[in-house]
Amino acid sequence: MKIIVFGATGNTGRRALEQGCKMGHEMTAFVRNSEKFFGQQGERSAKHVKVVVDDIINPVSVGEALSHQDAAIIAAGHAGQGDEFVRLVDNIISQCEIHPSFSGRVWVMGGAGLLDIPYTDLIGNNLPGFPPAYKNHNRNFERLLQSELDWSIMCPGTMIDSIEPPASVNLHVTTETLPISIPKTIKELSEADIAGYLFSRLQELDVAYDDVVKCMLDHIEFGGPFKRKRVGLAYPSDSGVLRSKKGDGEFV
Repeated sequence: MKIIVFGATGNTGRRALEQGCKMGHEMTAFVRNSEKFFGQQGERSAKHVKVVVDDIINPVSVGEALSHQDAAIIAAGHAGQGDEFVRLVDNIISQCEIHPSFSGRVWVMGGAGLLDIPYTDLIGNNLPGFPPAYKNHNRNFERLLQSELDWSIMCPGTMIDSIEPPASVNLHVTTETLPISIPKTIKELSEADIAGYLFSRLQELDVAYDDVVKCMLDHIEFGGPFKRKRVGLAYPSDSGVLRSKKGDGEFV
């Protein structure tokens, strides 16, 4: 498949390029800084990737980059950027919707706070104690709900580096709900107590960048099981996964 990665020099984007190339996909990197890209990928690896250097907020540039692509991975920006983050996601989604030669498959990065909390009608991002910036993911999700694209939104907890190769781990994958066991009695708690309970279990939602990327690329096909779904990931409690705490992710 032909896959374009927006934000291809970030922790998630660069791994998507690397894994995509190894899987035999034709990868395109959309970046603002070509020097950073070539410094990360190296000249040899970069030869296998088409590179577009432009402004991600520019509709024309994004539209041209989407020509004849089968899928897009939006790994650019972060919730702390506020309106800028929402605008860049909206710009890419809008261009995906109107481009005549784009197939329509899109992965967007969200966070675990977007997932439903079992036995409640709540999501983490709306609970007291969660930073207001996290609600920018809610805004992106609401934008996707208005779209007819074949989209999925990846909702990991804190993303971290890992010494485990991606293929060695069996992830617990959920759609729409948190990927950890939640007791039914949670519905009896106040919103503040639910937030405290979730914060106490945040480490169970740690997941390696490589495993997040592998899940997206394993489900990059059009019309797959994650079409128009929020996707959660966690390691089984008995997996014994070895992790290196070097991530900059967040429960978002």
